[in-house]
Amino acid sequence: MKKIALTLTMLLGSLSASNVAAFDGDAQAGKAKAATCAACHGPDGNAPVTMYPKIAGQHADYIYKQLQEFKLGMTSGGKEGRMDPVMSGMAMPLSDQDMRDLSAYFASLPMSSGTTPEDVVEVGQKLYKAGDAERGIPSCAACHGPRGNGTSLSKFPKISFQHPEYIKAQLEKFRSGDRNNDPNGMMGDIAKKLTDKDIEVLSKYLGGLH
Repeated sequence: MKKIALTLTMLLGSLSASNVAAFDGDAQAGKAKAATCAACHGPDGNAPVTMYPKIAGQHADYIYKQLQEFKLGMTSGGKEGRMDPVMSGMAMPLSDQDMRDLSAYFASLPMSSGTTPEDVVEVGQKLYKAGDAERGIPSCAACHGPRGNGTSLSKFPKISFQHPEYIKAQLEKFRSGDRNNDPNGMMGDIAKKLTDKDIEVLSKYLGGLH
């Protein structure tokens, strides 16, 4: 609960912050550097293969953080950061400015919309907006917002319109501990309380959340 309270404090702080400096990256330079990204994420950042995430419209700060941690995952042999056999290798040769430029570029693109199956709307909405107090599951909206847009300053990602298959895979990785680069281990703590059915419903619900 302390971790959840800390995160909520961070969220409130980010929402009340004013005059936040613009992200230090050159979108035009990033466009020129993004050719190799298109193979998985698509030329417009909307991955055509659902096992890969849409990164168009994602917060630049969040993309930058993930690129840093993919590189750290490789340089630390998986002991730190976020290790992925494809992305860690792709991030290795990137300079800090490359990461900033790529992040600025993909953040400037529109994310394609998605849909939510009717049969998960009621249960998904309840779990997303209210959580489950009996099981100690907090509201997803507390950090990611009622529309799933996240917050840039706190580096909570936009998760609305994301591919359900990708969301499902990440929740399962947080639950198993295969992914542990979340602030204060909060996502891992929450995911451990989610059933397979919870993860399936949330993943599909987020596909069309707006």
